Amino acid sequence: MNLPPPVQAVAGPVEARLRRLFDQEDERWAAVDPDLAAPFEALRSYVLSGGKRLRPAFCFWAFVGAGGSPDDPAVIDAGAAIEMLHTAALIHDDIIDGSLRRHGADTVHVRFAGMHAGRGWSGTSARFGEGAAILIGDLSLIYSSLLLAGAPPAAVATFEEMRLEVNVGQYLDILGSAQGVSRPGLAAADRARRICRFKTAKYTIERPLHLGAALAAPERLGELAGPLSEFGLPLGEAFQLKDDLLGVFGDPGVTGKPVGDDLREGKPTLLAALTADRDPRFATRFGAADLGPEDIADLQEMIVATGARAEVEQAVDELVARSETALERLPLKAPALTALGLVARYVAGRDR
Repeated sequence: MNLPPPVQAVAGPVEARLRRLFDQEDERWAAVDPDLAAPFEALRSYVLSGGKRLRPAFCFWAFVGAGGSPDDPAVIDAGAAIEMLHTAALIHDDIIDGSLRRHGADTVHVRFAGMHAGRGWSGTSARFGEGAAILIGDLSLIYSSLLLAGAPPAAVATFEEMRLEVNVGQYLDILGSAQGVSRPGLAAADRARRICRFKTAKYTIERPLHLGAALAAPERLGELAGPLSEFGLPLGEAFQLKDDLLGVFGDPGVTGKPVGDDLREGKPTLLAALTADRDPRFATRFGAADLGPEDIADLQEMIVATGARAEVEQAVDELVARSETALERLPLKAPALTALGLVARYVAGRDR
């Protein structure tokens, strides 16, 4: 993965911290019962199988920019905590969406359903797989809190707010999928952008920035939070809109996920809201689980023909420009500003 140097500089120490955690916990729980090796191994492989480590990078450079030492292990612990929170959200999200693949491998619930079926255990394989994955996601959530033990109260409060916001955004997401795109276009577009903000923008960029500042200079968080939000929120929204584009038009060989899953799941994205408002045919097939390759191609064509794709791409460019302008006003140290600028440009141009 062609990550910018400011992300690579953080990814290595964060992954090393996570490996130490897993080495300790794998041994601890396997000694209690050998059957506990499977869930902990699944969590380890999920966390360490890929991922860009963007969230820890935003946390780290805000920490350094606010006066923290780059050698302070507290910010690496915080980055590892964010990754564990992210993992919990993804594992649960895969269950909710019925996703089969993540990072080019079976999702956790699929993996454990296969284990159940292969060993001829009693009960329903799908139910066992989903139950195991829920618990493994919960383990990841618990470890995210343990990794932040001892952090300043302002940092803990920021992290807890981040956990609340991603759950609120997730609920709005599944509600939007259930409601479909039949509501008036403007209302659907507004809802899509609200979901985008709470499900992704806040916990991907804004809150990691706040967390880094709270760790380095809790007494300055009131001063720094507003400027960091002005930089982080538009960039986070651009990140999700880019993700929506990749979910419909991306290369599965690069993204690691099948193209068209968002269309089958009826994801309440801005792309879908704009298309449904301009072409009534879109809503008749959008969200159908049995969409085949030809159906996906037809929906893709509608998204392009209505101008929805171009409009979302333009929105990404405008949001990134807003973020870049806000970056120039951030009251952070110069090396951190340079690093954050490089990470922001990567976010805007990524293909996975």
